[in-house]
Amino acid sequence: MRGLTVRWSLADAPEGVEEQLASYVAETSHARFTGMAGLGFKTWRMRRGEWFEGSYVFGSDEARAEFQRTFEEGAADAPGSRIIGSPPVLVEACDVVAIAEGWDGFTATPHA
Repeated sequence: MRGLTVRWSLADAPEGVEEQLASYVAETSHARFTGMAGLGFKTWRMRRGEWFEGSYVFGSDEARAEFQRTFEEGAADAPGSRIIGSPPVLVEACDVVAIAEGWDGFTATPHA
């Protein structure tokens, strides 16, 4: 499995950006990635005032490479960049060693 992390800094982001990001994910981004070919799953993570991140797991090197190439070409204009007011500080490919699903399973729904 092939991972990709995209992280933005929130250190200098405008007041209320966390709520804007959560609304964007719930209203737009979640639907965009649900059912995307080549993607195993995506999570959106955030630490208020620190960072906002998309974590992706792809089924193949090719799917990850194509997504990463396309993303990097438009990173400055990505919705997260526009909301935050700056481009990502990190776009990093990685290998996912394993995924364990706990008893409670995954909840594949957005919530703000």
